[in-house]
Amino acid sequence: MPKEPARPTSVDVVIVGAGAAGIAAARRLSQAGKRFAVMEAAAVVGGRCITDTTTFAVPYDRGAHWIHMPDINPVAKLGAQTGLDIYPAPPGQRVRIGRRYAREGEMEEYLAGQVRAATAISDAARKADVPCLQALPKDLGSWRSTIEFVLGPFGCGKDLAEISALDFSRSSERDIDVLCRQGFGALLGKLAAGLPVELSNPVTRINWALRAGVEVATGRGEISARAVIVTVSSNVLTAGKIKFTPDLPKRHLDAAAKLNLGSYDRIALELAGNPLGLQPDELVFEKCDSNRTASLFANMSGTPLCLIDVAGSFGRDLAAKGDAAMIDFATSWLTGLYGTDIAKTVRRRHATHWNDEPWVLGAFSAAAPGAQPSRKVLMESLNDRVFFAGEAAHETLWGTVGGAWESGERAADAAVKSLTKRGA
Repeated sequence: MPKEPARPTSVDVVIVGAGAAGIAAARRLSQAGKRFAVMEAAAVVGGRCITDTTTFAVPYDRGAHWIHMPDINPVAKLGAQTGLDIYPAPPGQRVRIGRRYAREGEMEEYLAGQVRAATAISDAARKADVPCLQALPKDLGSWRSTIEFVLGPFGCGKDLAEISALDFSRSSERDIDVLCRQGFGALLGKLAAGLPVELSNPVTRINWALRAGVEVATGRGEISARAVIVTVSSNVLTAGKIKFTPDLPKRHLDAAAKLNLGSYDRIALELAGNPLGLQPDELVFEKCDSNRTASLFANMSGTPLCLIDVAGSFGRDLAAKGDAAMIDFATSWLTGLYGTDIAKTVRRRHATHWNDEPWVLGAFSAAAPGAQPSRKVLMESLNDRVFFAGEAAHETLWGTVGGAWESGERAADAAVKSLTKRGA
């Protein structure tokens, strides 16, 4: 865990938020020899990347779990130096058709349809930034609903009708992954060790009209700085939880609104005795005929924990009904695929509610149709005093911890350049 610092009155840079972007920015500023403070509203570091070790007595990632593209992901490279167990995720996926798995020919048809759909979206984006749904081939047949779920809610947290084809087409490949046995949140905690993070201390106001820099009001008083790096989610920005003086420009507010967070929640079930007969970390979808579906991540890191993820409009509506409805859906969904005896093996259970987390308010960003340029807008500084970072402020790695990390480093570099220019 990061150390609780003594209260400074003045620093070079204040960082708002101790998720991946905030931690990356802090490490970069430390390397540059700058004085900084990190203000985190939650009681733990990690942002949308939290590992719970109490609910099931094993590491359980409530948020981000996949570490994408380890060969180029800075978080994966740093994670390898922490001493934690970083291991390859099994390649591929399986699809359940009723009470059986898809046969080889059926899987080929499904995967080919998925490739054709992604290609059609990219082709459409070269002409106009239409909704992804509009670009889908008309001949996906009985696999259409499954492909829509995998590309939309599962991959982006939103239905394809709500996603920019250009944003989708510019996103980097995410088909090779590693996992952390101790949890992704535990990994970020290791990377935050020693940083001056003030937990449970939300920033309430940022005054960026001062001649010398900024003044940041927190739950424990004010702190002055030459610059501030804001890493909160796009939904927190538009919710007005942090007041800006002067107000945030309409240009930035509109950009954040067009990059609003989708919905992605997790129902975790502890299943005694591996009743599904799956290997550790197997990913399973179902051949569905509507958006009332989910993904299954089985036997997480070799434990009895199975993660049923719901997302998009269906996931949002289900989560709004509360824990009981979510757990009932997950249990009935599994029994529909694997038999009624599965319900008897369920032990402990838990459901996340990211849309209700007050300092997050959702899952991750996916640009609305026509709004892909909003990512560049969100990267623009305010008077070289206020810098923005987070997964929404990355053009190709949006929606990922690696993207948030890179954006934090970028914002820190820009802040250091600004300070140097001003002789600070």
